[in-house]
Amino acid sequence: MSSPEAKLQHYRTEFITSSLAADALKFGSFTLKSGRQSPYYFNSGMLNNGGLIATLASAYAALIAVEFPTLDVLFGPAYKGISLAATTAVALRTEYGRSVGFAYNRKEAKDHGEGGWHVGADIKGKKVLILDDVFTTGTAVRQAAQGIREGGGDIVGVVFALDREEIGTDGEGESAKATLEKDLQSKVKSVLTMKELIGWLEDAGRKDDVEQMKEYREKYGIKA
Repeated sequence: MSSPEAKLQHYRTEFITSSLAADALKFGSFTLKSGRQSPYYFNSGMLNNGGLIATLASAYAALIAVEFPTLDVLFGPAYKGISLAATTAVALRTEYGRSVGFAYNRKEAKDHGEGGWHVGADIKGKKVLILDDVFTTGTAVRQAAQGIREGGGDIVGVVFALDREEIGTDGEGESAKATLEKDLQSKVKSVLTMKELIGWLEDAGRKDDVEQMKEYREKYGIKA
């Protein structure tokens, strides 16, 4: 059986090609939540059938197998993180024999029935790994992290599908990733980075997309 590292390389390529085919990864001109005009956009909501989400879940699982040997619960911030946490838990069990819980937050706390802020596995006293789709500034993850800590969980890290590798929105030179790692006191990893995506586009001969991506990286990308 191939190693998790080899599997990750394989699934990373599958992730790019399937995202392009499903129109989850687009090139053009897009206004981000940060207000920046980006030449590309990734929407994990378009990975909306079994085959597509299985590819991404397998990529997450391979990365987790490499970087996070110890964890108890996968936590997916609502709404897109819900399917990511559930399917990655299945992939970890199927491909690596690791059985972990999964949970997600409600947008609003429930005041009837079982009540509570989150749904799924218990997080109190557990090692929790947060999963999300795209990392730009980490706002949704910070909100989830606050709830996890208030619920007694121990955050061991964060995994994204795509790291845009941008500096923060407040003009600071430090990367948004470095700031998030400092804030959470845990490591932040991603299946794919902007640099790796540019490399794939170069190999595919997509010169116009590469030029626009490099211009954007020069303006907003991390410098180190």
